[in-house]
Amino acid sequence: MHLTQSQLRHLRGLGHKLKPVVTVAGRGLTESVIEEIDSSVAHHELMKIKLNVGDRELRDQLLEELCQRLKLRLVQRVGNTALVFRRNPQRPRVELGK
Repeated sequence: MHLTQSQLRHLRGLGHKLKPVVTVAGRGLTESVIEEIDSSVAHHELMKIKLNVGDRELRDQLLEELCQRLKLRLVQRVGNTALVFRRNPQRPRVELGK
């Protein structure tokens, strides 16, 4: 999904007030965690995920795998928290602007 810099900036602004919806912890990306993230992002479109899984390299690897499997767009990652976006074609909720 291609987003302009203006759209990414807008999404970061919207995501600032959000709390993490799902936490990925010691067990990593289990099927139940992936299903929960998939259903949550389908409903919310824009959401935060907390990744408490160890070092930065492992965190980045899990985040990349998650984005590829669920076709998510990484908007921002700050420390252990990632802001991701995926448009719901049937019921768009987030206004992207131009």
